[in-house]
Amino acid sequence: MTLEDILRTGPVMPVVVIDDAAHAVPLARALVAGGIRAIEITLRTGAALDAVQAIAREVPDAIPGVGTALTGADVLAALEAGAKFIVSPGATPALVEAAIGSGLPFLPGVATASELMAGLAAGLSAFKFFPAAQAGGVEALKALGGPFPNARFCPTGGVSPANAATYLALPNVLCVGGSWIAPREVIAAGDFARIEQLAREAAGLER
Repeated sequence: MTLEDILRTGPVMPVVVIDDAAHAVPLARALVAGGIRAIEITLRTGAALDAVQAIAREVPDAIPGVGTALTGADVLAALEAGAKFIVSPGATPALVEAAIGSGLPFLPGVATASELMAGLAAGLSAFKFFPAAQAGGVEALKALGGPFPNARFCPTGGVSPANAATYLALPNVLCVGGSWIAPREVIAAGDFARIEQLAREAAGLER
């Protein structure tokens, strides 16, 4: 699957923090049951890569990705764990080189026109607009659509059920990223029925 294919699988991509790898498979199954397949698992805990590996092995309908990739070593670890894509909050030349070299679809973070131009020059076409709310939100994405009509975005950061539809209505937005579908504390509590419900509500958002 291309990056755009992955981002188009659902209107919302959950950004999740997993503290216990034992929660990974039931989490992914709950998300898939609710209609959400692409999952960004952030490298913020020691359980993240084990979680990706478990999901890749045991939940074939899920599309696990590694988020908060900052270095080439993170890219290699994601590849070895079986991640299907990589997400970063920003992008350095070294990270872009490593990500493209890995062959994995890569969603780099951008917040400015100059960062977007650098990504486009590297051959990329889809970007994580981050932090979306602080970087200008919907109005900023509208403005970027003029000079960069071919760029596509997954805005993340400050996106919520209250404003997700406004982002999704933009022609240059493929999906949004958010933590509200699978909150860290709900995962830790093992309340996967709640996560399935939240995923179903998110999957019903119109694009």
